Amino acid sequence: MNTSNESLRILQQVFGYSSFRPSQQQIIDCLIQGEDALVLMPTGGGKSLCYQIPALIRSGVGIVISPLIALMQDQVEALRQVGVAAGALNSSLSAEEDAHLRQQLRNGELQLLYVAPERLMTPGFQSLLQQIDIALFAIDEAHCVSQWGHDFRPEYIQLSALHEQFPQVPRVALTATADEVTRREIIQRLNLEQAHHFVSGFDRPNIRYRVSDDSSNARQRLLRFIQLDYPEQAGIVYCLSRRKVEETAAWLRDKGVKALPYHAGMSPQDRADNQNRFLREDGIVMVATIAFGMGIDKPDVRFVVHMNLPKSLEAYYQETGRAGRDGEPAEALLFYNLQDVITLRQFVEQSDADELHKRIEMQKLERMLGYCELTSCRRQALLAYFGDELAAPCGNCDICLNPPETWDGTVAAQKALSCVYHTGQRFGVNYLIDVLLGKDNERMRRFGHHQISTFGIGEELDRNQWRSLFRQLIALGYLAVDQEGHGGLRLTESCRPLLRGEQTLKLRQLRKEDTRKPQKKKASFQGAQGELWEALRRKRLELAQEQGVPPYVIFHDATLMAMMEYRPQTLAQMSRISGVGERKLEAYGQDFLDVLADYPLEAVPVTGGVSDTVQETLDLFRLGMSAEDIAKRRGLKTSTILSHLAKGIEQGLVALSEVINIPDELLAQARELMLEDGEDIRLGRVHEALGGVLDYGVLACIRADLVDSVSS
Repeated sequence: MNTSNESLRILQQVFGYSSFRPSQQQIIDCLIQGEDALVLMPTGGGKSLCYQIPALIRSGVGIVISPLIALMQDQVEALRQVGVAAGALNSSLSAEEDAHLRQQLRNGELQLLYVAPERLMTPGFQSLLQQIDIALFAIDEAHCVSQWGHDFRPEYIQLSALHEQFPQVPRVALTATADEVTRREIIQRLNLEQAHHFVSGFDRPNIRYRVSDDSSNARQRLLRFIQLDYPEQAGIVYCLSRRKVEETAAWLRDKGVKALPYHAGMSPQDRADNQNRFLREDGIVMVATIAFGMGIDKPDVRFVVHMNLPKSLEAYYQETGRAGRDGEPAEALLFYNLQDVITLRQFVEQSDADELHKRIEMQKLERMLGYCELTSCRRQALLAYFGDELAAPCGNCDICLNPPETWDGTVAAQKALSCVYHTGQRFGVNYLIDVLLGKDNERMRRFGHHQISTFGIGEELDRNQWRSLFRQLIALGYLAVDQEGHGGLRLTESCRPLLRGEQTLKLRQLRKEDTRKPQKKKASFQGAQGELWEALRRKRLELAQEQGVPPYVIFHDATLMAMMEYRPQTLAQMSRISGVGERKLEAYGQDFLDVLADYPLEAVPVTGGVSDTVQETLDLFRLGMSAEDIAKRRGLKTSTILSHLAKGIEQGLVALSEVINIPDELLAQARELMLEDGEDIRLGRVHEALGGVLDYGVLACIRADLVDSVSS
């Protein structure tokens, strides 16, 4: 058997995707051949298929070690929808369900079994494993094995025993988040020194990164952000404390946002209920501590907001990575202030960790603060932290889109540092600013600081500007927050050249607050297109409720959008839509064809006037960028960019020859097939007749040129 052909067949027929993403085929081949692998792949990059497909090809059952019940349930439901015999063994099962699943395992009736690490290592389950044929072990969220990582789980350390007990069974460890230190520990603790390493790029180009260096009125600004940019869209809002979670969720609900709380202080049932609503309902905003999120497979989370500074760049990357898993545009917004730094430092200092761990946690926190205070591309810095490289600025972060103004902060910084020195290196930012601004009060007189040389020398800046300056001095390493947990600032060795006037300092100007006013939600689609979109979503929801699964388990939004764009009229045409495998085609294909039939093509125009998003694509195209370059720059799919260019062709703004480069004979053949359809050009039929050699985006451009030629 040609394993590469077989894996591609399963990808297409079972999962409904036409081709593998980068590295997937190599990882799958490696596991099929019985070799171990370490896989680092960004969230939404397709890690699950890397072990699911080999488990379906190899003899026996694939054992997937997963840390969370919610993740197991999501994966099992999705697999059953495509006809894969899958189960999950966890504490949510009744005794009868547990016994039935174990019997299925003994009988060889399961292709994939998800199990928690605690359950896997029990003597009873270890005995059961000795009785069955095992295809592979997949260790998901493998960063949990690292004591240096942001989500350490002691149960994961025991998984090293798998290599000793089942030396012939291939193992794959997978994670989306691991810096070099964490990566080395995963390899060492899981005995993966001889494994093949597959490191895909960490970039998530569809996510726009934004940081606000002033958290005043953050709650009001959060509301405006949701109302302006993501009304009635799913999102996650992270808060540092349980109390802030409850208060923020309640306040958002009062303002008309469907917000739910989630934190470890809630009862397990309340947490489960809220998580279930988040997964199964549209437009829910989950306000949570970091207890929420690992393994959440919801593809249409449009934004992740941090109301406080995360404790590390690993945590930040992992949490923001829960947005935009479907590849569509998403946003990560972070509010922070200096108090966050002080609070997180206190957490580290008051923890039971040894001094080495504390020192590393402090370093991670400093790197996180440095990221926030950048004046250059955030994505380049974030990727560099994980050993990845982005050659040019991304064009999709706040700094690239709106470069910060800088100013010569040398003199002001010298004043701030001198003030720290003359007050004894033991006071916090607020008091130091009072000294610089000359606030003559009882406390000032008690310490005698109304008489020191730095009293009142900083009136050229206001309080907010001084706060920004102190944050940047800490981020740049000129100042350190004391280790005793009181928030006092002290000088570091790095500040000496600056104080002596041997170097100058460029600082970032404090940005002005966004003052846009909320506006009503803009529909994703207008007119007849909007009606069809809602009809497809209603059908999906109806089927999901019948099955008792989240709507995205039936079809992702991207699949519904493809149905709207390509308008399949037969089951054969529907089978070519990305995400429609054989089992889903059989179960749901006719239902969605019936919906599409209720909205004839002439009632739902595929093209129209040039919108803002199309205009942006056309502008970039005129600058000499290719469709692929534009797609990467904007965080969109190439097919989407080609649809924009098709609109430009139809409007006479772009020439077909500028967009596509295919043999004249093939172009003539495509045109001839389209002309056979008359006014009702069906791209699905043309695509099929040409044997699939031209993708739908290219065909849309040819159709647009044909329409333009006929109309002119």
